[in-house]
Amino acid sequence: MKGNEAIAHAAIRCGADGYFGYPITPQSEVIETLAELKPWETTGMVVLQAESEVASINMIYGGAGAGKRVLTSSSSPGVALMQEGIAYMAGAELPGVFVNVQRGGPGLGTIQPSQSDYFQATRGGGNGDYYVIVLAPNSVQEMADFVDLAFELAFKYRNPAMILSDGVIGQMMEKVVLPPFKPRRTEEEVKRECPWATFGRTKDRDINVITSLELKPEVMEQKNLHLQEKYQQIKANEVRFETHLIDDADYMIVAFGSAARIAEKAIEIAREEGLKVGLFRPITLWPFPEKEIAAAAKGKKGVLSVEINAGQMVEDVRLSINGEVPVNHFGRLGGIVPEPEEIVEAIKKM
Repeated sequence: MKGNEAIAHAAIRCGADGYFGYPITPQSEVIETLAELKPWETTGMVVLQAESEVASINMIYGGAGAGKRVLTSSSSPGVALMQEGIAYMAGAELPGVFVNVQRGGPGLGTIQPSQSDYFQATRGGGNGDYYVIVLAPNSVQEMADFVDLAFELAFKYRNPAMILSDGVIGQMMEKVVLPPFKPRRTEEEVKRECPWATFGRTKDRDINVITSLELKPEVMEQKNLHLQEKYQQIKANEVRFETHLIDDADYMIVAFGSAARIAEKAIEIAREEGLKVGLFRPITLWPFPEKEIAAAAKGKKGVLSVEINAGQMVEDVRLSINGEVPVNHFGRLGGIVPEPEEIVEAIKKM
């Protein structure tokens, strides 16, 4: 199945309570597949096409405030419209899952694949000092696997989590093993697991007020300090990455998502030509594997950050390596996906 279809199947199987979204190429198969599967008849999962991305993110905000496992999906300009709501959720410490199947920009751009939302995802995107947990799948299998992982991390840290995919992974078809069915939580389980959520006023319980607003600056500072402490915990505990042929490599490619798949073929070609190249693939783009990249780069002649953009992740790679090894960037723009041979030539020029 397609990567987008895998997201839909996994959401149902992972016990999601609701999906609220709006169609946009190249991720529309998510909501189309959910509409076809009709989970409201089997698991009780709500599926609603909102009137806009702004509406859908605020529905996610409301569902998350009630302790529900809710998600949405969109593509680059649609996710840009959601940024205010995501920042609100980060400020209110609410869990939610967002899938971004990236396309080229800026603005409406193109419907072709891109990875140019790296900054939008890893720098927060909205206003204020906050971070979103960002997972970058590079296969249809990981599209399915990361739905449950994203929910797990979002609820563990009460923080928004994003699956940052792209048009290649969303549209390509591969074999996939879908996760086992996980029953949706009962109302009693939700109340027990999410004591911070608001469920309405009862005889023995006052409502919890869910908000990101605080008018007293000294109180808001303490709230921000609390958030920063939480982000440090996430950085310490949730870094994920994968390496390929790193140990004997003279050169190291750093790439995520579909670019990492292309890089693997480039490495194969390079080694056939006698050029020892390895791959470091960040799986969490935030928290970024800074220490791990620095350690892997030691002793290398050069590092090449391969991205389908003008050069965004390369900034984090350079900060991680801190000048100890030369770092270059290679990318294509406008929705053009690079060829493996182009990457090999970029390595040869280092």
